[in-house]
Amino acid sequence: MKKTMTEGTPWKHILKFSLPVLAGSLLQQLYNTVDAMIVGKYASEAALSAVGTTGSFAFMLVAIAIGFSAGNGVVVAQHYGAGESDKVRANASTGILFLLLLGVLFTVIGLVAAGPAFKYLIDVPDEILDQTLLYFRIFSLGFVFSYGYNIFSSILRAVGDSAATLYFLLVSSVLNIVLDYVLVKIYHEGVAGAAIATVISQAVSFFAAYVYMSVRYPIFRFKLSDYKWDSGLVAKTVKVGFPISLQMIVVSAGLTFIQRAVNGFGKVMTASFTVGQRIEMYLNLPCNAFQTTLATYTGQNIGAGKMERVKSGVRQTFVISILMTLVISACVWGFAPNLIDLFGLSDEAAGYCLQHLRAVALINVVLSMYIPLFGVFQGANHSAFPMYVACGALGTRVIIVYLLRYSAFFGYTIIWWNGIFGFGMGFLITWTFYLSGIWKKNAMLTKN
Repeated sequence: MKKTMTEGTPWKHILKFSLPVLAGSLLQQLYNTVDAMIVGKYASEAALSAVGTTGSFAFMLVAIAIGFSAGNGVVVAQHYGAGESDKVRANASTGILFLLLLGVLFTVIGLVAAGPAFKYLIDVPDEILDQTLLYFRIFSLGFVFSYGYNIFSSILRAVGDSAATLYFLLVSSVLNIVLDYVLVKIYHEGVAGAAIATVISQAVSFFAAYVYMSVRYPIFRFKLSDYKWDSGLVAKTVKVGFPISLQMIVVSAGLTFIQRAVNGFGKVMTASFTVGQRIEMYLNLPCNAFQTTLATYTGQNIGAGKMERVKSGVRQTFVISILMTLVISACVWGFAPNLIDLFGLSDEAAGYCLQHLRAVALINVVLSMYIPLFGVFQGANHSAFPMYVACGALGTRVIIVYLLRYSAFFGYTIIWWNGIFGFGMGFLITWTFYLSGIWKKNAMLTKN
């Protein structure tokens, strides 16, 4: 098999691989942005708050799919780098079965847990609780498609095909936006229309990815009888994927507590925070794309026995990640008022949102300096370490928010300035671990 990322100039492979990942993430964020714009303009500010307040809890459940899919992708990437086609096929089919079963399970959990989660845990204001529950329960019906799409995408990225997921996301994002407009603007279905549009687009992505993978790669043309439960192979996926999932779950839980603090300031602040978070996600796109890229790059090169290429790739990625983030941060800072105007916020909410965006445009540059290294640790069979860092950073942010939200100096602004404390700590711990070289020990998962 062709070792797509184990030869040649590292930064060229990394950039070629990461650009489709980045573009795909950009499409997702554009959809989320347009979704919020349509709901805010053609439903109401209350509807926008209802959709926005589901974000952290929804991400907590989707994190399971992302984490275990990434874990399976690392296993497949190492076997692919080692040229072991039979093990690539076996791990991929087992991973698909595992993730689809989880998707069904979490659809049920989402439907059952929505009421107590949003009423008691997140403390959603009574005036938007019914709309919040309606949106999330419909949204939960799409979990099986989301879980399936994530595992297909991870397998494709593991063999070096990051461009395909861009095409799937392009189709689903355009479809989602069109359906949002039709169901919310024309048929006045409000939050229910937005949720239905999301589920349909997820289903389209799921089937498109499955068909592409089967047609493009003979090695992934599975018969129904090929989907067999193999506890040993599932254990490999869980070994790498569980820390990734747990990291994202803890982050989501922390963001849920921050969302609770935001809700305590009223629905105007909730609407502002919803818009601020949607725009803030653009700042995180480069570092998240490079994290995904370095996980595959590291896994393939470790499988091929080329550890020095990993270190070269890190140095080159570090520079690219910072430069991209600085450009995006400058754009967000300069065009923040224009961006906020697109969402139909009240003057009070828009004022909060402007403060939010100007702050995170500065703070989130720190993320670009250490988040890509998480991919190195994941690809080197040390996925637990990013979990510890993320938990520590997020825990710090939550504690700071609750300690200082009513203080004279910060007050409500700590909702966005908390990143100074959490991200700064994450940067120091991550680079200390990387420079120590401990991550290179026990890096080879596939020979265990």
